[in-house]
Amino acid sequence: MGVDTAANAVRLPGSARPEVQRRNGDTGHPAGARVVGATRPDARVRLCLMQGFSLSCERVPIRIPLSAQRVAAFVALRNRPSLRPYVAEMLWLDATQDRAMGNLRSALWRLRQAGVRVVETSGDYLTLGEDVAVDVIEFTVWSHQLMAGDGDVATERIDELTVAGDLLPDWYDDWVLIERERLRQLRLHALERACVMLTLAGEFGRAIEAGLAAITEEPLHESGHVALINAHLREGNRAEAIRQYEAYVRLMRDELRLGPSPAVTALVTPLVGVASSA
Repeated sequence: MGVDTAANAVRLPGSARPEVQRRNGDTGHPAGARVVGATRPDARVRLCLMQGFSLSCERVPIRIPLSAQRVAAFVALRNRPSLRPYVAEMLWLDATQDRAMGNLRSALWRLRQAGVRVVETSGDYLTLGEDVAVDVIEFTVWSHQLMAGDGDVATERIDELTVAGDLLPDWYDDWVLIERERLRQLRLHALERACVMLTLAGEFGRAIEAGLAAITEEPLHESGHVALINAHLREGNRAEAIRQYEAYVRLMRDELRLGPSPAVTALVTPLVGVASSA
């Protein structure tokens, strides 16, 4: 992912990037294996998993069977070399080992017939092709940089956060559901961080858009409401701040039978003395 110019980027105070935990099934990487860790703006092949599966080469769509889609998606989401038996077992849970391995060989053959190297083999391992860019990887890398304050972060990509959809929304495999929730939480926290960052930068319209996207994603997430109320206050829109606060109070009472925390109430108390009425 490129770093934008100073005119379009904001320096974020930050901390070290959180470590990425190893997942079950890892048994080490073969010598010389590549683990994708950055975006590929120059990649010929693009694999998109957000809002549904799509594969293209130099912007030309490529159609592949569902079995091949599942292998490509699984390898891309793991983003590390994976043993063939592990991939086969995870994708065909109800099949015998021999049948699962046969299904995997068939899916890999169908992938090769597409004419692009989406998945590469190295001995017993499968890994993402050298020339493949994946939207989920780009989304994850950039969101972590945004939240960690890891250098200058291009702010125009924040707009992508507000419209990013769910991971493979029509797929219901367990490994998809787990990744979908991880990405949902990542997007939620990135949107809240974006709201705070844009508010500090004086870009109030985009800050409010990011805040609204955050509370739409998770209406009961208090930190999203705090960021949005602060954005309204910093812009000077006290009425909007109070309206947002009152909407949050109603939501908490209707859904959880709870009142707002003192921290949220304190944001608007100086305006109209809402502490006594809340």
